[in-house]
Amino acid sequence: MTRPRLGVPDLGIGVGLRVPHYRHILSQRPAVDFFEIISENFMVAGGKPLFHLESVLEHYPLIQHGVSLSIGGPDAPDPAYLARLKQLVRKVKPAWLSDHFCWCGVPGAHLHDLLPLPYTWEAVARVAERARHIQDYLEVPFALENTSSYMAYTSSEMSEWQFISEIAERADIGLMFDVNNVYVSAYNHGFDAHEFIRSVPHERIVQIHLAGHTHLGKYIIDTHRGHVIDAVWDLYRETIRHTGPVSTLIEWDDEIPDWPVLAAEAEKARAARDGALGATAAVAPSDSGSGRAEQADPSFVAPTHHGGPRELAALEDNSLGAAVAE
Repeated sequence: MTRPRLGVPDLGIGVGLRVPHYRHILSQRPAVDFFEIISENFMVAGGKPLFHLESVLEHYPLIQHGVSLSIGGPDAPDPAYLARLKQLVRKVKPAWLSDHFCWCGVPGAHLHDLLPLPYTWEAVARVAERARHIQDYLEVPFALENTSSYMAYTSSEMSEWQFISEIAERADIGLMFDVNNVYVSAYNHGFDAHEFIRSVPHERIVQIHLAGHTHLGKYIIDTHRGHVIDAVWDLYRETIRHTGPVSTLIEWDDEIPDWPVLAAEAEKARAARDGALGATAAVAPSDSGSGRAEQADPSFVAPTHHGGPRELAALEDNSLGAAVAE
């Protein structure tokens, strides 16, 4: 591990802890640096979920990632939900915990989706205040993830990267930076993915997500299905050249492959990260003496397309019900 970022260590390369791999993980203890769990799958009183959780905890660091906080919703996050989440935090003792820049429903109706927020100053103030409270309450470093989106609000007053950066700075929280989501939203909305990557506060990125997606022609859906594509790997390398070593996770939640396929994808992430870090170290200082790494080729600018309806991707879990991270 390297020096902490916002008090958060670099854990290396991890994958999501998913039911089809439980037997292999517990019997073979494969070489993986950490696992990420979907918090809601383990916010239960007992039974098989906690049995498996405790078994994995004996051998690996675990990070919690939530999908139901609804930090941007019309009402503040449910106190009962936060209390159950804190119980799980005390059991897992994660180095950090994350959820999403989103809303998930209205009072009396949870839509089980990560819906985009309007990028307004009013929303900045609301989400930042809630994020500060949540981090203080949970007593663990807290981060929010940029989500993929398929619609935009005419009321927005800034770009997505300005929005998430402003909240992170005001609330003094971390960013869970999903590089695949940057690519998906850039394609769907026609903005420059490289500008997004260059413009966020890199020192606040505490973890990176990588995943596959489903390309439907006019728009892309973030299904967490299949391999990470080459263009997303390129954006990941660019991100690492800005951030330095940051914990990186492969998310694969639909059509989950056998363990060797997932493990190979994680090792590809390790090679990409090591290569980007090596390239950064090898860049000689410029004439100005800044010594910054040369940026990736900014020739990719996502085409302008309009997103379609959200296609829900479910993680099949026979014992728990479905929960999917964006």
